[in-house]
Amino acid sequence: MKYYIIAGEASGDLHGSNLMKELKVIDNQADFRYWGGDLMKNQGGQIVKHYNELAFMGFWEVFKNLRTILKNLRFCEKDILDYKPDALILIDYPGFNLRVAKKLYRKEIKIAYYISPQLWAWKKNRVHSIKKHVDKLHVILPFEKNFYKKFNYSVDFVGHPLVDAVNDNTILQKPHPQIEHILKTDSRKIISILPGSRKQEISKMLPLMAKMANKYPDFQFVVASVGSQSIDFYKALCDCSELKFVVDETYALLSESYAAMVTSGTATLETALFKVPQVVCYKSSTISYEIAKRVVKGINYISLVNLIMDKPVVCELIQHDFNEKRLKKEMDKIILDLDFRSKMMNYYHELETILGKGGASAKTAESIYNMIQSR
Repeated sequence: MKYYIIAGEASGDLHGSNLMKELKVIDNQADFRYWGGDLMKNQGGQIVKHYNELAFMGFWEVFKNLRTILKNLRFCEKDILDYKPDALILIDYPGFNLRVAKKLYRKEIKIAYYISPQLWAWKKNRVHSIKKHVDKLHVILPFEKNFYKKFNYSVDFVGHPLVDAVNDNTILQKPHPQIEHILKTDSRKIISILPGSRKQEISKMLPLMAKMANKYPDFQFVVASVGSQSIDFYKALCDCSELKFVVDETYALLSESYAAMVTSGTATLETALFKVPQVVCYKSSTISYEIAKRVVKGINYISLVNLIMDKPVVCELIQHDFNEKRLKKEMDKIILDLDFRSKMMNYYHELETILGKGGASAKTAESIYNMIQSR
């Protein structure tokens, strides 16, 4: 079978790579063409565009790059039609992927959507578009199945793929020379900094996060960087010579971390699954933030941990609250307050129970394969 996959960011690259791995188990003739990243590239097939070319964050940023986005859409539609896949698999990235689905749903290509757009937060009217243009929707958050049920739309809850990714022991069993070097040369406990994967969000988050390194001399601070950005780029944002960096070893870093500062996104759930106390941070442009305040309705949190648990398990420092004084106060809690840390750990165990035993990638692969076979 031929599979065309579109993942527009780092988390999509991770989930896309695991889905490809499971599809190859079911279909030994699987052929892939995709928009994604290095993890998907490691699974074989042909990469069309790297997600680094696609990562526009926030309303204002999307508006500024609208011409590029529209050009990508036109190219994508033609590329899919030329490839003639048996299935088009869309992974999250809704602003782009839903437009692709709308363009191609009458082209005799089965369309599967893996990881639902967050329609329960905003743009609920998009449910009708998904019902019309997507053959099969696979959701990963427990409450999403009931959300779609309100619209008389039956979806598959497959569990969260991060459970599989974090529990994949082969990842941690591999050599991690950067982490091993840090542990050998410095006995202090590690505070990890996860500033995101996009250049735009790293630029906003890292400078303030890095300032914390000077305030806790009994700990060493390590930045989880991504290979798609240069170390010089990271260092230029940090006013601290004590910071250390690891490249593409986030899971190994989290497995050795005592606490963490995390940019809101998939990484907040990953950090929780590794049982690392965290402070969640987020800041966007003023224009994007003001627009978001007006269009996002009915949710009280931005981090996946709090959304799934439906309570404030981890502190969220958003926009103006993301400042040096507040960050220091919350870092004191997760580093120095043992009772606070213990309470957060208990919540993490509860979160794990809610998410289930895993198998999301395998379940989704089987569903997509059966969808094609049933044509």
